[in-house]
Amino acid sequence: MSRYTARRLPAHLGPAAWNAILPAQGPLARLEGDETADFAIIGGGFAGLSAARRLTQIAPGARIAVLEAGRLASGAAGRNSGFMIDLPHELNSQDYAGAGDDRALIALNRHAIGFARSAVEDYGITPDYFDPVGKVNGAASPAAQAHNASYARHLASLDEASEMLDAQAMQELTGSAHYLSGLYTPGTVMLQPAGYIRGLGAGLLRDGVAIFEDSPVSGFEKQGEAWQITTPKGRISAGRVILTVNGHLESFGIERGRLMQLFLFATMTPELDAEALGRLGGAPRWGITPSNPMGTTMRRIDTGQGGNRIVTRTCAKLRPDMTPTPRDVARAAQVMRRKFDARFPQLAGLRMEHSWAGHLCLSLNSVSVMREIETGLYAGCVQNGLGTARGTLTGIGAAELACGQASDITSSFTAQARPKRLPPWPFQQIGGNAMLRLKEWQARAE
Repeated sequence: MSRYTARRLPAHLGPAAWNAILPAQGPLARLEGDETADFAIIGGGFAGLSAARRLTQIAPGARIAVLEAGRLASGAAGRNSGFMIDLPHELNSQDYAGAGDDRALIALNRHAIGFARSAVEDYGITPDYFDPVGKVNGAASPAAQAHNASYARHLASLDEASEMLDAQAMQELTGSAHYLSGLYTPGTVMLQPAGYIRGLGAGLLRDGVAIFEDSPVSGFEKQGEAWQITTPKGRISAGRVILTVNGHLESFGIERGRLMQLFLFATMTPELDAEALGRLGGAPRWGITPSNPMGTTMRRIDTGQGGNRIVTRTCAKLRPDMTPTPRDVARAAQVMRRKFDARFPQLAGLRMEHSWAGHLCLSLNSVSVMREIETGLYAGCVQNGLGTARGTLTGIGAAELACGQASDITSSFTAQARPKRLPPWPFQQIGGNAMLRLKEWQARAE
């Protein structure tokens, strides 16, 4: 008999601001009493809901249940920056260029984008929540410009389009004179991540998928031919289980000591009034990733996505216990205040409405865990900071594995090595955080 017990449950600090700026959610359904399903999916983020949608396509008529610890879009799915990127975006590199087969990776990422696009169309998700506008790598120093030039050469070798923007073009786009240049790539989709996840959930409900919110899984075990899953108020018996819990895979004892649990931090302005928008200038929507991966991500959104606001995201903290602290959030908020004021002196001192922490999971060798763990138990986890596209892919792939179906996605991910073992604690936490601080300092202008 196989038994998996959750050592911890997701812990969040600050609101999932992308969710908070949308209209209030309707009533939730908790798992209460005993239920049965053909497939049970643990985790209702990008991976989990993508797995559910894929199951509806390849196993029509199957009984599918999704178990989410909180509300949809209140966890990591409502705390990311909303960049669904098609091109190589390796966070452990200097300029995002990957070290593997980038053409194959691009094809997979575009498959994820196409899958999300079809969900938007099929489920009537607000188009503003899925905006194929592209993104810009912003450069605020000569070193960052060199990174952009290197990345542009790499993209050209792949026959991928990009366009270098000068300082004037960057100011016209963003309203900021901070950037020396930028590299525009057209294939990124800018999501309102909470809106997209809510819409995906609503569409799945219409397709007959049972979604149980506020139903954290405390454990599951194999009993005969079925898996018995336990939550605070109910149980569900399922023939096959798909784990889509990203770094919390380790909480269930899987790949323990091999996953890096990080938190990134973000702030969001209140809705900008007409006077502030006049001082700001620039376009109503844009997304800037830093040319150095340890720099600062910026987004501007408009009324169709939750109000005229600017989002700032930077700072990273390694927390092996998967629990951020108020001090982590406060320190990051101070850093982001300085970053915001440096970019937008015309809005300097503006009070931020929301500050929050978002959980990421990385492996040292940048692999995911998308495979059959044991008979009837599958994982679509470890997104390496690329939760929107990579999460979608691992969810699709886990669903296909659970149905015995092979694809380019399953072939790619099941061929990956296991995550490399991490140094023991406390060396992992002390050394990792020291390295993160050094990289933040090196990317301080970005």
